[in-house]
Amino acid sequence: MDGNGRWARARNLPRLAGHRAGVRSVREAVRTCAELGIKALTLYAFSADNWKRPPEEVGALMRLLVRFLRLELPELNEQQIQLRTIGHVERLPASARAWLRRVMRETARHKGLVLTLALNYSARQEILDAARRMALEWRRLNGRARAPSHRDDFRRYLSTAGLPDPDLVIRTSGEMRLSDFLLWQAAYAELWFTPVLWPDFRKRHLVEALRVYQRRQRRFGAVAAT
Repeated sequence: MDGNGRWARARNLPRLAGHRAGVRSVREAVRTCAELGIKALTLYAFSADNWKRPPEEVGALMRLLVRFLRLELPELNEQQIQLRTIGHVERLPASARAWLRRVMRETARHKGLVLTLALNYSARQEILDAARRMALEWRRLNGRARAPSHRDDFRRYLSTAGLPDPDLVIRTSGEMRLSDFLLWQAAYAELWFTPVLWPDFRKRHLVEALRVYQRRQRRFGAVAAT
């Protein structure tokens, strides 16, 4: 969800104004996915590298997260949306962790869209963490565990275990890179880049991305069917 700062700068506004405007785009994207029956949506909300930003901006982002969770909980319940997180959320401020726990607890049994927030997330770190968990399990079982023979064996150690791999990865603001996002899971995802800044991203843009996705032919290394 890129482009909040540039959106604000173009309007001679503080960066926080761009982040606030971006929350409206989050709300619209979540609602659209729920309406369309999409089963899973993952939003890259705060990367492990975002701690490099000024402390004032980081603090404002965390307060926006708390406000979003507090205000959106009724709609998440109404729409049967389940909230999950990936990333090292234990580093987030106590208020953010408390609201995340509350919302995840209250939405845990919902059967609609699974909304995952990537917070203090790094795909490289996730892969390292998964490898560490796998090695510890082997050690605990004294070598009695079957050694992984397929990539699916490794998937259950990732923080996204239980979620499908992404079919489509969308990046806004004209940037054309994954930026440490779901590197393992996105191996065969379709990529769609748009120059639209995140605060301007609306339902029509998401639908456009989905239409482009529908026209693509996904072969997963095989020969296309004739």
